[in-house]
Amino acid sequence: MSEIWEKDRRYSFLRHWADWCTRRSFRKLEVSGSLPSDGRAIIIAPNHCNTLMDALVVLQARKEATVFGARADIFNKSAAARALRFLKILPIARQRDGFHAVAKNLEVIPQIYDVLHHDVPFCIFPEGRHRTMHSLLPIRKGVVRLAVGNAETQPTALVPVGLDYTDFLLYRGECRMRFGEPIDVNAYVEAHRGAGKTELYEGLSAELSKRISELIVYLPDDEHYEERLDAVMPLKKPGWWKYLLAVLTAPFFVLSALLTLPMWGVAEWICRFKLGDKSFSNSVRYLLKFAGTPLMLLIWAVLGFVFLPWWAAAGLLVYFLCSYSIFYDWLNLLLPHRTFPRP
Repeated sequence: MSEIWEKDRRYSFLRHWADWCTRRSFRKLEVSGSLPSDGRAIIIAPNHCNTLMDALVVLQARKEATVFGARADIFNKSAAARALRFLKILPIARQRDGFHAVAKNLEVIPQIYDVLHHDVPFCIFPEGRHRTMHSLLPIRKGVVRLAVGNAETQPTALVPVGLDYTDFLLYRGECRMRFGEPIDVNAYVEAHRGAGKTELYEGLSAELSKRISELIVYLPDDEHYEERLDAVMPLKKPGWWKYLLAVLTAPFFVLSALLTLPMWGVAEWICRFKLGDKSFSNSVRYLLKFAGTPLMLLIWAVLGFVFLPWWAAAGLLVYFLCSYSIFYDWLNLLLPHRTFPRP
């Protein structure tokens, strides 16, 4: 079995398609800053507020592979474990997973160090779980233990990343990813040489939390959260011109809805009736786009070139590639929405 950090042509081919689908899952995807390129090992530490979409957005930081850590329980079935490894994802158990699961981290951590020593970044969500809020959960000690442990053998940078979305449940909203100033883990450890392990980990966790909070629309998680959210990112009702635009573009919406009916129909059925955690809604819509587009493209290609002139069939296929986005963009015209606050 090849090492997880090694290049894989199948992964690279799939990555191009995944990135295309990711970029078209948002009306606007803004990236500011970048990862360090000075030869240090890179541990990427973003906030976790939009399930699978967070990882897909982080992938846009670089064309090459990034290895991720994910909760260990999704690796329980062998087929899932093989697929996740192919996608360059390693299992990381949490304390709530139980002692035996956490003990298996001792087998995974050397693999992570191996990834870092081969100049491949490792991404771990330091909060340990997702939550659809413009806030932060406490930073788990796993990420800082990993950073400090790797710093014992090579220069290591812990990179805070802020992920923001105008709406966590609205497909084709806006997304913003900001890279913060990397924490020089070796320098931090040297500056706190006299501190015990617990103090060192707590201090580094606090510093990471502070830097991430400065990169997002951070709102304290208390009883006034909703009030602050409405003040900072007010929910705006659509103006009259959007209703007019919706009327004028209705034919395009109908055509897009028909062309992609199996995709959005299945996605919305799952979101409405099968999802216990609604924060996975956009991940479901993304996966239906990712898997459904090639299949539907083949079907429409066969039907188009059989029943239409070649130029009409080619035009239909080009339009189809945009139609999933057009469908959701038209729906969003009629919905209240939030926007990022101006700097």
